Amino acid sequence: MEREIRPEELSENVFDLIGNQWLLVAANDGEKTNAMTASWGSLGVMWGKPSAFLVIRPQRYTKEFLDRAQTFSLSILPGEKRELLNYMGTVSGRDEDKMAKSGLTERLVEGAPVFAESRLTLVCRKQFAGPMEESSFLDPSVVEKWYPQKDFHILYIGRIEKVIVND
Repeated sequence: MEREIRPEELSENVFDLIGNQWLLVAANDGEKTNAMTASWGSLGVMWGKPSAFLVIRPQRYTKEFLDRAQTFSLSILPGEKRELLNYMGTVSGRDEDKMAKSGLTERLVEGAPVFAESRLTLVCRKQFAGPMEESSFLDPSVVEKWYPQKDFHILYIGRIEKVIVND
């Protein structure tokens, strides 16, 4: 059964949700949806509102959709969908129609893709997008380890507008 809760009612461990269960990041540009898997990000409060912090590398196809959309979704799929998350994170939507092959059932909520198969979805409205720059890193080992190609992430901050739970 689908129900909506307030962001403040989320009781799950954010480190587990993002780092272990992974996020399915999805955006719709008005014509088409694309999605990718992410295991980096954060949830918290920014500018007085519940917010999601997301980083996307510039070469990712989903970034183009995020840039054109006003809203995006972050979905947590059940454990049995791990193989699907692997697929969504390794195959580019430039190369094939990932959404069609995924088998996910999509609908738009405030312009953001929401999937019936998700157990938890955050619908977010973009508030900020900006590049991470090499000169801003205080620990050079981070750049050495995570950015050998200098393809620094773009930081997106989205205000969480809806939290949809599927029990």
